[in-house]
Amino acid sequence: MKLIDSNIIIYASKPGFHFLHSLLAEPDVAVSVITQVETLGYHLLAADEKLYLTEFFANVERLPVSQAVVEKAIVLRQTQKIKLGDALVAATALAHGATLVTRNTHDFTWMPGLTLLDPFARPSPR
Repeated sequence: MKLIDSNIIIYASKPGFHFLHSLLAEPDVAVSVITQVETLGYHLLAADEKLYLTEFFANVERLPVSQAVVEKAIVLRQTQKIKLGDALVAATALAHGATLVTRNTHDFTWMPGLTLLDPFARPSPR
């Protein structure tokens, strides 16, 4: 499973980032309900962005903040300073054994057991 972070969904709602649409349409994609709040809760959404986001969230699996997620988020926040939303999203990925798809991999690299994917990263030359 791939858990999509807010920044990837926001980029996909903007012109010039259509290459992300195929990733978001994959059958094993999910989001945290926290991601839904972070993206749809932005106060400066343009009408077309809001329409795209509303449709996206209506059609994607949304994972709740379970007790297991809460406990993992607490441990993450006790270990290192991290924003609450980031801790909950990372904890959701960890609780579900999902790969976290984000452009902000540097925010999460210190977390043991968390697999990250940055769709903007270029493959290493061989």
